[in-house]
Amino acid sequence: MTMEIELKFIATAEAVEKLPASLAAWPHQHTPPQTLTNIYFETPERQLRRWDMGLRIRGVGDSYEMTLKAAGQSVGGLHQRPEYNVPLEKPELALEKLPAEIWPAGTDPAALQQQLAPLFSTHFTREKWVITYLNSEIEVALDQGEVSAGDEKEPLREIELELKSGDRDDLLAFAAEMQTLGGLRLGSLSKAARGYWLAQGNMTRELHPLPVMKLKPKATVEEGMQAAFTLALSQWQYHEDLWLRGNRQALHEIHQALETLRQAFSLFGALVPRKASSELRQLLLELEEALLDENLNAEAFCFSPLSLRTQLALTDWLAAGRWRAFIDEKADARLQGSFKRFCDIMLGRLSADLKETFGRVHQLNEYQDKLTRLHRQLLAAHLLAGAYDQAAVAAWFADWQQLAHAIETKQVSWLDAHCRQALKHPAFWKNGSV
Repeated sequence: MTMEIELKFIATAEAVEKLPASLAAWPHQHTPPQTLTNIYFETPERQLRRWDMGLRIRGVGDSYEMTLKAAGQSVGGLHQRPEYNVPLEKPELALEKLPAEIWPAGTDPAALQQQLAPLFSTHFTREKWVITYLNSEIEVALDQGEVSAGDEKEPLREIELELKSGDRDDLLAFAAEMQTLGGLRLGSLSKAARGYWLAQGNMTRELHPLPVMKLKPKATVEEGMQAAFTLALSQWQYHEDLWLRGNRQALHEIHQALETLRQAFSLFGALVPRKASSELRQLLLELEEALLDENLNAEAFCFSPLSLRTQLALTDWLAAGRWRAFIDEKADARLQGSFKRFCDIMLGRLSADLKETFGRVHQLNEYQDKLTRLHRQLLAAHLLAGAYDQAAVAAWFADWQQLAHAIETKQVSWLDAHCRQALKHPAFWKNGSV
């Protein structure tokens, strides 16, 4: 087994054209383009997908290799997954050659293999450069071709950075160097994820409003903080892809994702000093200002150096835990405390703020002045409400969202009634966790 650590970019044609000259600035070994065919396998019930596994056979000329990628972690465009590679004499599955311990308990590999069949494929040329950068060897792979499932096809133009040896920080630093290339954005979806979507019929992707964030029981405050920023980043990247595909409504969800990042910094601000994230918050501010341009073009924004620099900075901040260099033992102890207890406290403060904000409001213009604050508090609550009874949580949100809708649609006669209803709603965080 190897641990695959890679960072994916989606590239424009212009970026691809500039890539060879850009890489020449570092010592490297070049491999000319090769044609690769990858066939991905799955059961009719999508069992591998449910296990967060991917299984493929790759063909290069007359050589074949079976690869199983197991569950891992993905932050931004940084993917870290255990990977098992087995050479094959012919393009046929041989699960018996994989370690038995990789499968969930009770799995019969022979029976599983009988259920597996080709689901989708990728066909592309791969050109490679192995770069020596600082103390690491980094493989830069340029893939150009397509992903296909039945009659559905999607073009493929990716640049992957894979750490072959050395330090993950060097990989992230080298990725930052590539910002000058222009025409790049982080790719949060793997080729396999795109193939699965095509296999489902390439349906129109729906907007995904921010969900209530849920964590494992007994999560620490630090784990909650990391999850909050990761959720906001994934929301941003998902809707960025929708915007590029022509869904203008996705722009609103991008705004929401950036505001969620702002609320995450606010929630955890007492634990992580502002100087630990000052550069990152400045980048987010510049990005929000750029989004205010009414004539903004999706491709120009999503492939802009500013957007890439911000996502890379956030990915690096999360993956490397950059805040840890700025905290003392007392702050660290608080970060290792109970996230559930933290949520109890922060939800209490949030509720008190809402009561103070809306306790003496009567006129439409007064409600309108406070609408932005209400939206921000509701986003913050989404990051805190995952450990409680979800029916109670949904009812609490419904009352406040009903008030927000009445303000937006100027339902003057209903404002005070909706406000009173929201203010008197029981505090779900005082009833224990689920």
